[in-house]
Amino acid sequence: MTDTPTRAPHGRTPAFWYGLPHGYVRIDLDPPLDGVVELVRQVMAMPEDERDRAEEVLRFYAATVSALNAQRVQSCALGLHPNDDGGLTSSVLTVSALPTSGSHAKAVIASLAGTAADRRDVGMRPLELPCGLGFLAEEKRRTLAPGRPPEGGDGPRSGLVWQGTIAVTGPGGHDIVLIQLVTEAVDQADDYRDVLLGIAHTLTYTDPSQPGPGEVEDSPAPGSAAHQVQNDFG
Repeated sequence: MTDTPTRAPHGRTPAFWYGLPHGYVRIDLDPPLDGVVELVRQVMAMPEDERDRAEEVLRFYAATVSALNAQRVQSCALGLHPNDDGGLTSSVLTVSALPTSGSHAKAVIASLAGTAADRRDVGMRPLELPCGLGFLAEEKRRTLAPGRPPEGGDGPRSGLVWQGTIAVTGPGGHDIVLIQLVTEAVDQADDYRDVLLGIAHTLTYTDPSQPGPGEVEDSPAPGSAAHQVQNDFG
């Protein structure tokens, strides 16, 4: 896994970090305007037989980013992994921070974890994570699927997905951090549950790039100004 910071709004320092599994690629939820303009220019320059499909994908991306931002999603990643049929299985990972009134996030999580302990038969269970107490909820549900409606169909396409959600108290006790993984590979729910749990166990509120207690940062290069300061002040 690789350490991935949250994409904090307005340039603020990220409040939590987590490991991103191999096979997952971050989706930019705040693309720069010049990048969007260039992407539209490239789509419009495509041959007509390819442009319609590209425009459909671009509209889907724009609608997805808008919906994720509206739901306070701070990070999103798309996973693609080979399956037994020689194709690819996709999944979507999102990480959100939901504010609670006052500083009661810990009480809310403790209550939900207690409920989960009594409702294991409906896909809920409490969790002890390195970052604190949390709970896991999972379900299989039918949802809308991207793409054109089927020929002669009465409505939009739909499909069955597995959805796993882990909730834990955020830093400072003001937020609830939600880690959610969704995939259409419902028959591989056990594998994706393990992926979700693995990510949750890497969640930390301490910047992994900073030295821990008793550790020292890498020594500066000899001859540099920082090295001279270190020599002068021990």
